[in-house]
Amino acid sequence: MIDFDALSPDASAIILLCSSLGAAPGSIKPVAPVAFARLAEQMRRQSFRGVRDLAGLSADEIVRSLDVAPEEAARYVGLLARGGQLAFELDRLRSRGVWVVTIADDAYPPRLRDRLRDSAPPVLFGSGDAGLLRTGGIAIVGSRDADRAATEFTQHFAAAAARGGTPVVSGGARGIDATAMQAAFAAGGSVIGVVPEGVERRIREAATRSAVADGQALLVSPYHPLAAFSAGAAMGRNKLIYALSDVAVVVSSAEGSGGTWTGALEALKGGWVPVFVREGPGAPDGNRALVSLGGHPLPDELVRETVTATDILALAPPPPPAPEPAPANDQTRLFD
Repeated sequence: MIDFDALSPDASAIILLCSSLGAAPGSIKPVAPVAFARLAEQMRRQSFRGVRDLAGLSADEIVRSLDVAPEEAARYVGLLARGGQLAFELDRLRSRGVWVVTIADDAYPPRLRDRLRDSAPPVLFGSGDAGLLRTGGIAIVGSRDADRAATEFTQHFAAAAARGGTPVVSGGARGIDATAMQAAFAAGGSVIGVVPEGVERRIREAATRSAVADGQALLVSPYHPLAAFSAGAAMGRNKLIYALSDVAVVVSSAEGSGGTWTGALEALKGGWVPVFVREGPGAPDGNRALVSLGGHPLPDELVRETVTATDILALAPPPPPAPEPAPANDQTRLFD
């Protein structure tokens, strides 16, 4: 559990700007990740100490300081004005075992900052041991409507990862995600569940709440703690599954459509982690297509009784020479 009192001086302002926590339904839309990164860069150039320096400024002062449109400055003022509601909401979340961390905090996972850069979510909500956010693991992803071969592979593979002491990173949806989580739990392993709805909503499920309480599961989400599932949220959280992992395994994917296909393509293009794809007679056409687009084949017979991320990574060919390192993420430099 992250101590709310240990959050950075900028945390409250970031939560107010980039989440709807404590906001009334239909109120001002929060600032999206890329827009927040742009705002942070503007503040860095103007020598702001951090986002907290926006609090208390009028819209006119923000316009003069940051050269933003008047309507955008008024939006910032409106979002920052609900500090009283935020304090109440943070107390409520703490009582329910839900924590929050922002991109300005030491507890924020560096993997997300470094890999996703400007699209890294400024605010994360979670429940469980936040230390798991730094451990990495094996992402296991796949279709909701998986066949028997895919399900059996997932059960065996997730259990092998658990026996190898490697966390399973899952999207928490039905099908392959849920199968991977259940198999890892049964084998005594741990799971990082990047859920497509609010964490507070998900831990109402008795089995999930028990796994979190027992230290087997960490739930994390960039969405409001009470947000309902939506297809858009499921697509949006896919990048976090890959970025929090050491390596990803696609068990089954349709070709050209669906969340698994879209998320795998995004990971391959982003180069966040090596992406392996189940190969074999029963693998769907989408799997073969992903291999042709840069995924590494993972034959069924290579999965042993115990497996770690290192074991899987060793199957990949040597990477090409690394390019020149990119400049540091500007939005993080604001908080140094």
